[in-house]
Amino acid sequence: MNKTCYDDIPPYITRDGSVIRELMHPAAHIELYGNTRQSLAEATVAPDETTALHRHRESEELYHITAGRGRMHLGDERFEVGVGDTVCIPPGMPHCISNIGAMDLKLLCCCSPAYTHTDTELL
Repeated sequence: MNKTCYDDIPPYITRDGSVIRELMHPAAHIELYGNTRQSLAEATVAPDETTALHRHRESEELYHITAGRGRMHLGDERFEVGVGDTVCIPPGMPHCISNIGAMDLKLLCCCSPAYTHTDTELL
């Protein structure tokens, strides 16, 4: 079976300051599931918090909002996001997200190629 269990995945803090659970990542899951090219993580941003402005040199990233409300900073654009919204972040694009609601902002992050700290440049 090619699946991971949420409760077995410990959270950690990424370079941008968000709390992440790597739901599927080649560094942890290639031998078990054959995952080689992309990563999928759940990020949590607490109320009134903002991730650090950053960019990924190589990875294209998708954010899919699953809970809460946020304000996305994507290059020169600023816009609100909520449950069900998906944002495409091209490689090299400066971005961050703020939680503008009263509950945790949760989003799924898909990166291809897979997320690495070394591909994350703080701005």
